Amino acid sequence: MRGKALDRTTASAGAIVICALLAGACTPRGDAAPADPRAAQNPSGLPVPRYVTLKSDPVKARTGPSDDHRVLFSYRARGLPVQVVGETKDWRRICDSDGQLSWVNKLTTDGRRAVMRTQAGAAPILARPRDDAPVTAYLAHAALASLDHCQGGWCKIKVGGVTGWISASAVWGVAEGPQCR
Repeated sequence: MRGKALDRTTASAGAIVICALLAGACTPRGDAAPADPRAAQNPSGLPVPRYVTLKSDPVKARTGPSDDHRVLFSYRARGLPVQVVGETKDWRRICDSDGQLSWVNKLTTDGRRAVMRTQAGAAPILARPRDDAPVTAYLAHAALASLDHCQGGWCKIKVGGVTGWISASAVWGVAEGPQCR
């Protein structure tokens, strides 16, 4: 089993570092009405791929789309962003930030959007979507943040009472194409 995919308990809003001295085109929600005609072919009527978050802790990741399939592992991070890459009426095939594919029950997912810092080190959260904007906080490695929207390579996020902008390349959960092959 993969350690990073299993140990998501520390990925939380508390993982950001707020510095007192340093005072893409994504949709805001994964369950927004589909503009893509291919979405009508999916049981949910929503486009695939799309991002959602895990609604509960734990969430059982299975080898196939039913309770009869073997449990691979359990996700233990409520709010973890995952990408839906396939679906049945009651199950979602998801890809996580480690590239792990599994099936989860649709009731364990939420259309709210979030991002995760997967690269080493902290990424600056800026006051405006510009490289020269003041830094208001930092998003630490493995930290989760709520996603408002993305524009022009920047994403507006909220974490730990801080709202600001982060480079889309600094977080996982905003790329448009499938993240697992």
